[in-house]
Amino acid sequence: MRNKIELKKTLGLGGLILFGLAYMTPMIVFGTYGVIYEESGGQVATSYIFAMIAMLFTAVSYAVMAKKIPESGSSYGYVSKVFGEKLGFLVGWIILLDYLFLPMVIWLIGGVYLEAYAPNVPGWFWLVAFIVLTTGLNIIGFGVAKKINLVLMILQLAVIIAFCALAITIIGDQPAVTPAAPDFNLTFIGAAIACYSFLGFDAVSTMAEDTKEPQKNVPKAIIWVTLLGGTIFAGASFILGAAFPDISLFASDSAAADMATQIGGVAFSSVFVATLVVAQFTSGVSAQAGASRLLFAMGRDGVLPGKMFGALHSKFHTPWISIILVGIVGLLALKMDITTSTSFINFGAFLAFIFVNLCAVVTYLRMEPAQRTISNALTHLVAPVLGVLCITKLLISLDSHAITLGLCWLVAGAALLVFLTQKGAKLELDME
Repeated sequence: MRNKIELKKTLGLGGLILFGLAYMTPMIVFGTYGVIYEESGGQVATSYIFAMIAMLFTAVSYAVMAKKIPESGSSYGYVSKVFGEKLGFLVGWIILLDYLFLPMVIWLIGGVYLEAYAPNVPGWFWLVAFIVLTTGLNIIGFGVAKKINLVLMILQLAVIIAFCALAITIIGDQPAVTPAAPDFNLTFIGAAIACYSFLGFDAVSTMAEDTKEPQKNVPKAIIWVTLLGGTIFAGASFILGAAFPDISLFASDSAAADMATQIGGVAFSSVFVATLVVAQFTSGVSAQAGASRLLFAMGRDGVLPGKMFGALHSKFHTPWISIILVGIVGLLALKMDITTSTSFINFGAFLAFIFVNLCAVVTYLRMEPAQRTISNALTHLVAPVLGVLCITKLLISLDSHAITLGLCWLVAGAALLVFLTQKGAKLELDME
């Protein structure tokens, strides 16, 4: 029997949307702009539009599955129920690339900007500070975090609007650049990286057991988060592209800070960097919370050691051991760069997205004939199939090193599955 352990239901629809947007961090469009510009040949806005379309198809599949299976675990839980526990374990292992390492990348980006702004302070200090603060906040509970998210989200949106407004004032002042012919291969490479910015929509599904009326609120939040985030990313990157047609003189990892100085002076640049760092902190809180819920679900189901990962804090009712583990993994940021780490994470996310889309298709095929309405065909069949096609194209567009690292992670997961099976580990989910 499954342990009678329950998470606190503290999130409504608004709080869940805030969680997803905080996870996404709208200001990440500035944090990764230089990297995507470099990899896409300057086609940043187009890359974001392509990424949003692919994510919307997959978001529909997540919404479908979240309504049918309102539990923590996200893609791991969906695949386990539809395809079986062993494949579910492998997908859960793959998505750990996303959930375990995403907080690391978030803290890495925040640390890069702080180090560029205050070069006399060692980078490791900022990283450790991020980890300690977010870990403590997540252990106390997400009820506190969501209040902070609201304030910080308003601050982020205000700075995004100010940045774009200032950028609009200099459109046409920069040296003219002859636009190159569109290169769709580069666009897909850029979109594959841009998808990193959208990962908050699937994290919403990990909070099902923290949410009131999850079958109603989780599907709505998934779609809203994808649409709102994508609109912000595509709109802001279009304005930046018009204002700064050539950013080759800026450092790619922190190009937005140089742009902020150029359009608003040192004072605005200081406000921008401070807000970006605070936004990264907010995103780190949400990312760490989502990762800990996935580990909690796998520990509770027995596919990971239950005494460790399935345990909740006696006072705060949060998966505190999993939260601390995610913080420890974040220390790997000391040896990683932004481009490789974002691509590495996306490999795991893309594979998981493909399987969630397939879950929706299988769910449709298992329906009674009377249930196969036009509406269900669109949400359970058409959108998921298009999602698989788009995500597959993005997957093969990833950096070769990221694909190699991802495949190594997958092989390690398969080996672990064999080991657990031979040791008689509990791999059957309690369906009650």
